[in-house]
Amino acid sequence: MKTTLRKMESKAIDGEALREAAAIIREGGLVAFPTETVYGLGADALRPDAAKKIYEAKGRPSDNPLIVHVCEFGELAAIAKALPPEAELLAEAFWPGPLTMVVWKNDRVPYATTGGMDTVAVRMPDHPVALALIRESGCLIAAPSANTSGKPSPTEAAHVALDLDGKIPLILDGGAVGIGIESTILDLTEETPMILRPGYITKEMIEEVLQKEVRVDPGIIGDSADRKPKAPGMKYRHYAPKADLMLVEGEEAAVIQKINELAAEKRRDGRKAGVIATDETKGRYEADYVVSIGARTDEDAIARHLYKILREFDELEVDVIYSESFATPRIGGAIMNRLMKAAGHRILTVE
Repeated sequence: MKTTLRKMESKAIDGEALREAAAIIREGGLVAFPTETVYGLGADALRPDAAKKIYEAKGRPSDNPLIVHVCEFGELAAIAKALPPEAELLAEAFWPGPLTMVVWKNDRVPYATTGGMDTVAVRMPDHPVALALIRESGCLIAAPSANTSGKPSPTEAAHVALDLDGKIPLILDGGAVGIGIESTILDLTEETPMILRPGYITKEMIEEVLQKEVRVDPGIIGDSADRKPKAPGMKYRHYAPKADLMLVEGEEAAVIQKINELAAEKRRDGRKAGVIATDETKGRYEADYVVSIGARTDEDAIARHLYKILREFDELEVDVIYSESFATPRIGGAIMNRLMKAAGHRILTVE
């Protein structure tokens, strides 16, 4: 299969490319497209055969649910078996935007899309190309990240092409994404809403809107491999670079000293080490490759650069990566969730 890449300017959308993409979606095919979080791999959410193509192209386990993307709130109501009152409040506050809501599905949504679950995850992306594609296709679009399953999510069209060239017919190139980590996923099927995946929309922001307690699923921190995932990313290792990744946390000077010791050991063994540092610490490391993820005072930049840096280390062919911890005040939990997944929960605490 030949994969075509079409440029899509957000302020001046190419109508011909949009119609081409919409036709592919309507015919049951796959299209990669930009959202504000990461690039998505889209197909008609209400066609089982189309959903199966997503799993095949990504090499994704079939019990890992897909997120359905809509362009109007009414489209959520049309596929929900029961819509809790919280859904409308949250949509008014955060849609379009990086919040995914999990609700009970009705019979319109095939189990091929929900990974066999009786629930469906739905969001409205805050990106003009994504919204235009949903409207033009006339379809609800199921779209996980447009990468090979388990690898770092794509934040540029080039990342999509690297993973899926020859596997999908079309990539809409809308440039680099704005946020860089996937949406917050909130389960509304229980009395107390529960965050299944942290993201840009925080627990505190949701509680302020709902004026009630919101819980965080313990599987976000611990190992949830023994249970069926209620949302993407809960069960399987995700976002992983080729090299082994280890997180090192503790007091700054101790972290730098330990990472330098570990990198020196690898060098003596003839192996290459990479370090994920910050603007403040980059010059204090001694390793084969040291890359800054941004300033600690700019956590949005840290989130935006994370997956790109993990992919850069793939290109550098390092054997091991050491990363500082990023317990930033607002979305540090979401950033660390991705890093912990990428590292397979390997973390070293130093004093």
